[in-house]
Amino acid sequence: MTRHAWHAPISCKPTLGTYQDCRYALILAPGQDISTVKKTVRFDDLQVFVTTASAGSFSAAARLLDISPALASGAVQRLESSLGARLFVRSTRRLRLSDDGERYLPHARQALEALGNGEVALTEGRDEIAGTLRLSMPSDIGRNLLLPWLDDFQQSHPKVKLQLRVSDQVADLVGQQLDASIRYGQLADSGLVSLMLAPGNRRTVCASPRYLARHGAPDALEDLVRHNCLRYVMGEQTYERWSFHLPDGVRTVQVTGDRVSDDADIVRRWGVEGLGIVYKSRLDVLADIRAGRLIELFPGDYGQPAPLQLVCAHRTSLTPAVQVLRAFLAERFEQLVAAAE
Repeated sequence: MTRHAWHAPISCKPTLGTYQDCRYALILAPGQDISTVKKTVRFDDLQVFVTTASAGSFSAAARLLDISPALASGAVQRLESSLGARLFVRSTRRLRLSDDGERYLPHARQALEALGNGEVALTEGRDEIAGTLRLSMPSDIGRNLLLPWLDDFQQSHPKVKLQLRVSDQVADLVGQQLDASIRYGQLADSGLVSLMLAPGNRRTVCASPRYLARHGAPDALEDLVRHNCLRYVMGEQTYERWSFHLPDGVRTVQVTGDRVSDDADIVRRWGVEGLGIVYKSRLDVLADIRAGRLIELFPGDYGQPAPLQLVCAHRTSLTPAVQVLRAFLAERFEQLVAAAE
């Protein structure tokens, strides 16, 4: 496989969650002569490529990166030109990785991870990780996944004190004096700073073997209207219009059921007990799927995107502790997803 030289930015302001132009520092592959370098690869373009591959479309990647779809498409085209390879197969209805894109993706991720690890190493060298870290997190993933991970994080950084708020309601970062909040989905407030933890996460429709034995499995999305669907409420809104991203566009199904809760962990537990069908973040139910307690009913790429991110009110909240925590959690989520594939 041809190895390419690529350039990392050396003079751009650290604007997290946004896309911008930067200058470059040249990094050569081992044994490569500088005279062989024809074109450069931009760090920003790598980020757009990796995010697009995870999100499944330029528009979805653009929303995650807070840029326009045209800018996202242009970044990938520029990267393809630099590499001399087509990374995506495009059609009017869908976007998928080409064979070259599949081969290049893990190397792009490694490059981004190396740069991120370098930033964390510099942060650790300059600032001692200490003080109080005030976090909010969703109930299901918070209790069942993040809690033991945060125990590990605190053991590695014993001078960090944790204050946790566990709730599925949107936290008021300023009013509740939080350093960061772990959230699913797109940000409604673009003024917030978003650090991605699991950008490729999606929702998935599941039911327990016990429920399926009694009621059967839906053959198509439209069949959900005849099943007992366990719903979730946030504030005054009940999430009973389940949206799916199909190859021919977005489809929404209005569902009903005999149970509703504002606690996502309770909804998942109902599903495990065989009381109905759930539409949950795949991260929330991954352990149940692997253990056979829940069964996915539709293809994984049907699910609505549900990126998981660490959110801060402003850039002054990006303390060394927050940045190291983000790197720690992102690595854990990457390992979790890789183990499930």
